[in-house]
Amino acid sequence: MAPSLARRLIALGSADPERAERFLAARELAGIDEEVLLAGLGVAPDPDTALVTLVRLLERDPRLRSTVEAGLARSESLFRLLGASEALGEFLVRRPEHLDVFDTVPSAEPRGASPAALRASLLRSVGADPAAKRPVAARTGTDAYEALRVRYRRHLCELAIRDLGAASPTDFLPTAAAELADLAAAALEAGLAVARAEAAATFGDEAVAAVALAVIGMGKCGARELNYISDVDVIYVVEGSGGAGESLDEAAVLKIGTALATGLSRAVSGMAREPALWQVDANLRPEGKDGPLVRTLESHLAYYARWAQSWEFQALLKARWIAGDGDLGHRYEEAVAPLVWASAGREGFVESVQAMRRRVTEHIPAAEADRQIKLGTGGLRDVEFTVQLLQLVHGRADDSLRVRDTTSAIAALAAGGYIGRAAAAEFDASYRRLRLLEHRIQLAHLRRTHLMPLKKDALRALARSVQGVMDTSKASPESLLDSWHRTKRSVRELHERIFYRPLLNSVANLSPEEAKLSPEAAQGRLAALGYRDPQGAMRHIEALTAGVSRRAALQRQLLPVLLDWLAQGVDPDAGLLAFRRVSETLGATHWYLGMLRDSAAAAERLCHVLANSRLIADLLEVSPESVAWLGHDRELAPVPLDVQWQEIQSKISRHEDATSRMRLIRLIRRREILRIAIADSAGLLDQDGVGHALADADQAAVLGALRVAEDQAASNGPLLTHVLVVAMGREGGREIGYGSDADVMYVHRPLPGADHDAAQRQAKEIVASLSGLLTQPLKPAVQAERVLQLDADLRPEGKAGPLVRSLESFAEYYRRWALVWEAQALLRARPMAGDDSLAADFMALIDTVRYPQELSAADVTEIRRIKARVEAERLPRGADPGRHVKLGRGGLSDVEWLVQVIQLEHAAENPELRTTSTLVALAAAERLGYVGEAEATLLAETWRLASRVRSANVVWSGRASDMLPSSRRDLEAVARWCGYAPGQATAFEQRYLQLTRRTRHVFEERFYAAG
Repeated sequence: MAPSLARRLIALGSADPERAERFLAARELAGIDEEVLLAGLGVAPDPDTALVTLVRLLERDPRLRSTVEAGLARSESLFRLLGASEALGEFLVRRPEHLDVFDTVPSAEPRGASPAALRASLLRSVGADPAAKRPVAARTGTDAYEALRVRYRRHLCELAIRDLGAASPTDFLPTAAAELADLAAAALEAGLAVARAEAAATFGDEAVAAVALAVIGMGKCGARELNYISDVDVIYVVEGSGGAGESLDEAAVLKIGTALATGLSRAVSGMAREPALWQVDANLRPEGKDGPLVRTLESHLAYYARWAQSWEFQALLKARWIAGDGDLGHRYEEAVAPLVWASAGREGFVESVQAMRRRVTEHIPAAEADRQIKLGTGGLRDVEFTVQLLQLVHGRADDSLRVRDTTSAIAALAAGGYIGRAAAAEFDASYRRLRLLEHRIQLAHLRRTHLMPLKKDALRALARSVQGVMDTSKASPESLLDSWHRTKRSVRELHERIFYRPLLNSVANLSPEEAKLSPEAAQGRLAALGYRDPQGAMRHIEALTAGVSRRAALQRQLLPVLLDWLAQGVDPDAGLLAFRRVSETLGATHWYLGMLRDSAAAAERLCHVLANSRLIADLLEVSPESVAWLGHDRELAPVPLDVQWQEIQSKISRHEDATSRMRLIRLIRRREILRIAIADSAGLLDQDGVGHALADADQAAVLGALRVAEDQAASNGPLLTHVLVVAMGREGGREIGYGSDADVMYVHRPLPGADHDAAQRQAKEIVASLSGLLTQPLKPAVQAERVLQLDADLRPEGKAGPLVRSLESFAEYYRRWALVWEAQALLRARPMAGDDSLAADFMALIDTVRYPQELSAADVTEIRRIKARVEAERLPRGADPGRHVKLGRGGLSDVEWLVQVIQLEHAAENPELRTTSTLVALAAAERLGYVGEAEATLLAETWRLASRVRSANVVWSGRASDMLPSSRRDLEAVARWCGYAPGQATAFEQRYLQLTRRTRHVFEERFYAAG
């Protein structure tokens, strides 16, 4: 059964099918095949409006029937236009003589009309000669205004037909916008011709002919990206020229020029039988509404030189001669262009543009905020402000960016590497989609609006309109709004990422010569910035920027700023060399240079670490992909131990040979050390966090190595024993730095039924294999990398004792032979890897040793003797005791030994002291009253600073050292890593020496009073 007519009309998009049925039965449509009519209504964005207007047009001119009866092939453009624009339908009802506009079937890939043809057509409409230098209209008054506007709207209909019939409306959009601007320019030219004729009645033909008036298009008209209906922003420039013009004084020239500008505006938007086209807006002129309507070129330039604000230069970016005297107009363009492209160098320029965009958003009425296509969040202004800011900042040094229209500017920014290709493609597509929505909304009633409709019927018609020649039955208000919201989110995300890119401020502050990175400018600048080898630095720069590739273009864009950031480091020359090496490895990737361009945090962090850390620079050279972490703080968060261990187990399960398995384990550890060091340099980790994270990386590696060693042993026969690795010293306290070795002890326990001698031999094999596996060469090798050395010298009997003992052997030894220094060493013992049950039993065993019920006077004396011996024998020959951070006066050893004596004396009755952490134990000792509050604060500060110096030595030079540097350059590097500002090395040195002197005094009073 065939569906009813009402149902078919609803399916076609009719909002009022009953009314539509009545109009289909109108006598004007009698005899026309209903299927032909329904097919036409099916392509109309608003079939109800199209049907009503069609009936009215047939009433005015029945000859239109032949077009409708010919079927969709001939009438498609008719139905599309009538259903998309009620206003143009009304124009055709008023002017049925222009219905021949539908006689030509538009192409699916239409072209724009010639600007010259449009100008000639509109000039002829007012009876002016298009070939004249300064055309004068033969028609004046409302007769001329009406003729001009009718001809304009005729051309507007021709454009709308091509636009609505385009296979891809977004592809055609730049062409349509350009033609709209050209049509507006032609209307202004015709309006000026009318104004000349009218002004001649007042001032005389010769006087008017002697005054040159140039109309400068601004905004969208200047950029040739105008809307269907929009105010046309203009600036007027005037001068007297030739003949009678030479006898006119400036006041007369300005008076005539004002009359011409006023008459031009009246011709376009004054009262007449044919409605006004649009408003001619001259408020972007100097001084805005308060300034004179017309000025001479010299007056314009004087204003821009002295009084213009930053936003005015942003507006002048679009300035283009569009009507009137071409010579004067082009001279205006040439004169203001240098001012536009130098404006980004003005103080606070970038911030002022950003603030202006925020003000625009803040002033949107609350009721319109969610409907704004142009001004709202994620709207057209977000795209335009972003693109214009990038153009103005980078266009000083790059002429390719000096274009006016937005789509061409986006393409130029992408070609130059200022926006990533993907971001540029999304920006361009989003901009076209938003402009298309704006065009279609305005086309409906030819009213200046940028608001998304509220009514569902209007939304449905808009959805069908933006579909182009595709199947309009799939268009719906819901799909339209969903697409619009996605576009807004995309635009806003890109706007926030690019428009507020901190790199823009840095580029804007460069001189044009610096921004261009010319060899002459660079040589002097490098020396001034502090590069010790400017010629060598230039070789690196030339290697990075040579050629015409996108990679070279991005490097040229980044380096002027990066050179400055590198120069803020201690060794900018080494930093630039490291940057070159990293870039040569990663420059061809799709993300590296784009990340540095888009993330100032990443770029500045990279420069900071490369110029201040040999350790990080070397690690990045062999793991360059880690640069990706720099732009995201979350990527620099230390990976927890359990996650590292899970990753290690997963990776080694896929390999059989020990060498491959250990390589993976060591690569993971290397990666985590690099992550920790970068996070440390960025201030994302405190000192305790660094120690814990480094200890976790070591523990994960030892866990993996022990698994590999046990698997090797198992391959030669059954496992006979469990092995436990016990962390000692700073490793046990999780207080290690970048240069620390891992002090350990090895414990084993034979499995039930295993031969004890065989188990002991297997345990020794596992331990020997474990140590060797961790120190295998890792290729590519990194000189600055700390290989994990396991030091077992703190075991019972020291170097003379067996490397690994059974739990029973440890118990017997500690029961019969343990010395006080061994109890002291056990204070920091912590299970690191191995059997959990064995670990628990071992910890229970040593707790009775390291937390004695009583510390005898002899034990105290022995501790003091050993401390003095360590200071006398282990301090390097010739070393300044005041600068040795570990064994020197007031150094790490003093703080740690004092805290450990307090633990030995009081931990048995005070569980708070039972910790492997020096600082945690010190804090507990202060709470318990064993040290004063001021003393504890001093000891903790000194310990932290000394620990930081040890790590800073490794980070800066790649080599471990326990000495506070004497070299000024090394001291400067260490001071910065310790949190001091550039140039504060001496203050840092004095602070360290002062703290350690005071700490030594506290140590001597407390340590030698112990017991």
